[in-house]
Amino acid sequence: MKIAVLGAGAMGSLYGGYLSAGNEVVLVNIWKEHIDAINRDGLFIEGPDGGMHIFQPKAVVDCANVGAVDLLIVFVKSTQTLSALGKNHSLIGENTLLLSLQNGYGNAEDMLHFAGSDRVLVGTTSHGSLMKKAGHIHHTGQGATYLGALTEDGSKARAVAKLLMQAGFETEVSGNAMELIWHKLFINIGINPITALLGQANICVAENPPANQLAKRAVYEAVSIANADGMRFDPDTVFESVCQVAVNTGKNHSSMLADISNKRRTEILKINGAVVKKAEQLGLAAPYNAMLTDLILATEHAY
Repeated sequence: MKIAVLGAGAMGSLYGGYLSAGNEVVLVNIWKEHIDAINRDGLFIEGPDGGMHIFQPKAVVDCANVGAVDLLIVFVKSTQTLSALGKNHSLIGENTLLLSLQNGYGNAEDMLHFAGSDRVLVGTTSHGSLMKKAGHIHHTGQGATYLGALTEDGSKARAVAKLLMQAGFETEVSGNAMELIWHKLFINIGINPITALLGQANICVAENPPANQLAKRAVYEAVSIANADGMRFDPDTVFESVCQVAVNTGKNHSSMLADISNKRRTEILKINGAVVKKAEQLGLAAPYNAMLTDLILATEHAY
């Protein structure tokens, strides 16, 4: 299968690298040093056990000569989804499937500008990956990948799941795409802004009592907004899973912490900010998520 990964940072390179073992894969990224290193020496993936694997995907900064692909996996920041797809629309043909494995809320809506709902898939991943240097990533943690379709026909989701499993990713297909999106959002809500503000690894959400309490308040509030929008989540179960992810990825630095550390714009408006926006649409309030959003935006503004 011909596959493109749009946004070949640590996570995009992880999926693209393993998929390249049995498919024609093109990694698309704006970091030229990373692209050049992959094309020159291959993509080095350091496994969780310390073992080193080298893959040979094609890598490009400009996808003009790539042509339409069978599957386009989107891994850019959620705030960049619409613009990135617009700039790289030549990758999307009449039959191209689009899959988002991104953080944040609203990526599916952005992808629908470029493909019908029958060709848009959404998913979540529990894998962890860090960029060590150009052309070299560290696969820090393994977990399940979940996929869902926007329509009742799950055949395309099952086909992509089979492809991912062949590449070594444990993958399950869900019949409720919105449940997947909200569940991943809850994880990001409880971990990302708090670790970014504290400058600490994910484990702080589970082991630092005040941080844990703040995460709980933000997650419970988000669950109440999701349920007001028609979902049926149990807040205790959801928060348990947030804490479990914090433990499982304890040594990892969240993407938001990485952004703050490198003085980049974060995805806060698509994470906690998305809950605030949804609450406003429902005539409700989300003060804890609004506070966390404002604190992250204020930190961004400072640099």
